Amino acid sequence: MGVTSDRVEHVCRYGGNGTTTSGVNVSIAAEVTMEIHSVCLPPKESTFQKLKHRLSEIFFPDDPLYRFKDQTWCKKLVLGLQFLFPILQWGSHYDLNLFKSDVVSGLTIASLAIPQGISYAQLANLPPIIGLYSSFVPPLMYSLLGSSRHLAVGPVSIASLVMGTMLSEKVSPVQHPTLYLKLAFTATFFAGLFQASLGFLRLGFVIDFLSKATLAGFMAGAAIIVSLQQLKGLLGIVHFTTKMQLIPVLTSVFHHTNEWSWETIVMGFSFLVLLLTTRHISMKKPKLFWISAAAPLTSVILSTLLVFLIKSKVHGISIIGHLQKGLNPTSTNMLYFNGQYLALAIKTGIVTGILSLTEGIAVGRTFASLKNYQVDGNKEMMAVGLMNMASSCTSCYVTTGSFSRSAVNYNAGAQTAVSNIVLAGTVLVTLLFLMPLFYYTPNVILAAIIITAVIGLIDYKAAYKLWKVDKLDFLACICSFFGVLFISVPLGLGIAVGVSVFKILLHVTRPNTLVLGNIPATQIYQSLNRYKEASRVPSFLILAIESPIYFANSTYLQERLLRWVREEEERIKANHESTLKCIIIDMTSVTAIDTSGIDMVCELKKMLDKRSLELVLVNPVGSVMEKMHRSNILGTNSLFLTVGEAVADISASWKPQP
Repeated sequence: MGVTSDRVEHVCRYGGNGTTTSGVNVSIAAEVTMEIHSVCLPPKESTFQKLKHRLSEIFFPDDPLYRFKDQTWCKKLVLGLQFLFPILQWGSHYDLNLFKSDVVSGLTIASLAIPQGISYAQLANLPPIIGLYSSFVPPLMYSLLGSSRHLAVGPVSIASLVMGTMLSEKVSPVQHPTLYLKLAFTATFFAGLFQASLGFLRLGFVIDFLSKATLAGFMAGAAIIVSLQQLKGLLGIVHFTTKMQLIPVLTSVFHHTNEWSWETIVMGFSFLVLLLTTRHISMKKPKLFWISAAAPLTSVILSTLLVFLIKSKVHGISIIGHLQKGLNPTSTNMLYFNGQYLALAIKTGIVTGILSLTEGIAVGRTFASLKNYQVDGNKEMMAVGLMNMASSCTSCYVTTGSFSRSAVNYNAGAQTAVSNIVLAGTVLVTLLFLMPLFYYTPNVILAAIIITAVIGLIDYKAAYKLWKVDKLDFLACICSFFGVLFISVPLGLGIAVGVSVFKILLHVTRPNTLVLGNIPATQIYQSLNRYKEASRVPSFLILAIESPIYFANSTYLQERLLRWVREEEERIKANHESTLKCIIIDMTSVTAIDTSGIDMVCELKKMLDKRSLELVLVNPVGSVMEKMHRSNILGTNSLFLTVGEAVADISASWKPQP
């Protein structure tokens, strides 16, 4: 079917304006000599070569081994170590000026990370000290393994919320605190194992099933639930629901009005207003980022002093109490690898692993683009995964790069991952010497800090943009939003993934097809619906398919193409135009085809032959051309490189020979 040499013929080419005998305006030009190009087969390759090329394109699109080419073994060893430990790559160029910038940024994010770490641990139903442990070891690990210069690592609100919700549904953190802690560490281990496996196996595209639209809705819904849950601390309620749905939470708030504490309410809302005000100032004037960065720690210090001074007069304010001094104890013996709750730990680990990975990589790439450097997604997955696996053995729970802390880190002038080392050093000093100072820290201030942190996840501007740009994306956003609010956080996430997958299936199974027409005085063929100046070519129906042809859409495409033919014949009959003789299908956008698709083309040709209609294919890509050649469903004269050449050549063949 593929012809190796070009054929040159004298044909009639549509070019200038004119009128046919049927009265339809078309482009007609004098006879010109046009070169009709053959559609060639791709270069021959063995099955092994094709498989190797395909796997390379799937798993190694960035060609990560390119730097090892034409290098000595010694140089390859050095490059390999730098690949595994990026700190070795930039460490040799590190100087005092970079260190000064990193120290300032590290101390700045520490002022934010310490109170947030304590707060987020409580969000996960874990002891506050676990939040500080998780702000010490993970940043150290990431500084060695991570490739982002600005990612600030530590506990994050969404992963904390999901872990707390999923585990507490089966195990009570109050009645079984030790078992709950074991499951949290085990879930962290499996989250890290899952993340590292995705990176090692180059399967990063798995997390792409969480689209930005669904994540926007999920995070907004989770932020509202988290904020409402903090009413327990803001109002001083003792008996509060453990459920995470909108109605049960609001019901619990108003059913326990007798437990509301006016002292807690006054203190909580006062500091909440202070924190929201500082956040607003920093958003309006980015140069004043340090105000919102220092506000949480300042609030903790002030509220702690206030409670200490009035402790003898006011007894209605709940405090953190004793926090153990010292470094992270080992938790290897607490990993839970057998028993009835192992499946729960694995499921929780995978879900929190996906969420934290999605957030961390998105944040890292955002700040990398601002400084014009690249973050390797698969390498980041391995770094974050190994970090979480190691952290699970040192009394830490799931951590990743936080957007709020990374933004502060970036604005504070961070230059390298040393800022994470400075952060870890500051937390180390806190763990060793400053823990008794948190004894009188009120729980209400932690609630205010959490609300201030998560309120930024409610991105109504993104939702409005989705509505303007893509209604289906907006529907996905709304579904995940209401799923989290009214069903549950894990099921809301499941709905988000389900809607994303449904959208993919919808595009695959119901691809777009359109009718093309000629733009006058050109050889360009475009959509008649989109370009009003485009005109139909008499006796031709020119169609375009804008997707691969697979088993999932082959039946739909056959029915849709036959419908186009029927509608065109009805239109021609109604307008008394030239009889339809040829169907041209532009396959430029058909990037792949399987055996079901080939069978569909074959069946379509048979149906059109019975109706005395010619079927012509235009510009099939290499892999599609090769499969059609092997199936031998079309002859050489039924394949053309462009629509213009097809129209010109076929029109010439219809002319009576002299």
